[in-house]
Amino acid sequence: MSYREAIPLVVLTGFLGSGKTTLLNAWLRDERLRNCAVLINEFGEIGLDHQLVEPMDGSPVLLANGCVCCSIREDLTTAILNLDARRLAGDIPAFTRLVIETTGVADPAPILATLLNDPELRHHYRLGTVVTVVDARHGPQDLRLREEALKQAALADQFIITKRDLVSPAALVALEQQLRAINPGAQFAASSDAGVLVNGDVYDPALRGEEVLRWLAPPGPVHTHAAPAATSHLQAFASFSVTLDQPLDWIAFGVWLTMLLHVHGNRVLRVKGILNVAGSATPVVINGVQHLVHPPFHLAAWPDADRRSRLVFITEGLSHETLGASLAAFNQLGARLRPAADFLS
Repeated sequence: MSYREAIPLVVLTGFLGSGKTTLLNAWLRDERLRNCAVLINEFGEIGLDHQLVEPMDGSPVLLANGCVCCSIREDLTTAILNLDARRLAGDIPAFTRLVIETTGVADPAPILATLLNDPELRHHYRLGTVVTVVDARHGPQDLRLREEALKQAALADQFIITKRDLVSPAALVALEQQLRAINPGAQFAASSDAGVLVNGDVYDPALRGEEVLRWLAPPGPVHTHAAPAATSHLQAFASFSVTLDQPLDWIAFGVWLTMLLHVHGNRVLRVKGILNVAGSATPVVINGVQHLVHPPFHLAAWPDADRRSRLVFITEGLSHETLGASLAAFNQLGARLRPAADFLS
């Protein structure tokens, strides 16, 4: 099974009280989620509607619209593999998408690492999109004071802001600006739209070009979100882009990215980009989470007129200037060595 054909995993995250479970209650009735499985590991004060999920022992429940839903009563990998075994055995209907709701205090990075790195999971599943729910009233403070909330925002592909009626329009604008400063490439979706769980997958051929363009929003200055003095143990998170005018040497880039993630993987929360690789007529897309990178792939064509390599980073405590300079240096070295490599190949 190719990576694109693997079942996409959607991660639904958000800090305590943000309203993830309330959204699921509404979304699970949506026809667009037919043939979808849901794993839930937090019920909180507002559990899922008893008409949707009654058993609490981890047994899958078939919902009226064809979804399969169950709770996580063991570690994530085991839960997914058990669900997959039931699917393959025909005990539950086949599903084409899996949604995982995380706990409110979860750092999603280890969860994403599990999904991307486990050899058994990678054979059948791949990461589709990360949806982060943010409470309009308490979200600004959570983002300032809680590292988990900050990482949930930094790793998002799509944001949903809930409880909008509890704050002023000006406060909503300020929260959106705060989120864009942390993660400028993420999209904002309406809480009423269950389609957020099936959109935003860069490996969906119908969405590839659109998703990549969204990642590469017009680059601006380095955005840094630093914790206040009272919580100085939180390091600064920065979002920035790196652009290279000259085509990239693929081998040099691969060595550079491998070294970067080996040494600083815990501090590179996300890296996304479109690359103009020397000798390739079409661009190469990369998408990584901390130490792990999705398999790169070629777009059929450039999504816009810009043919430069453009990379977007969200990092924790890494210098924008140093990172960009090191990539440029590796690329220059690769360009100088390329004739010799071609001669010896």
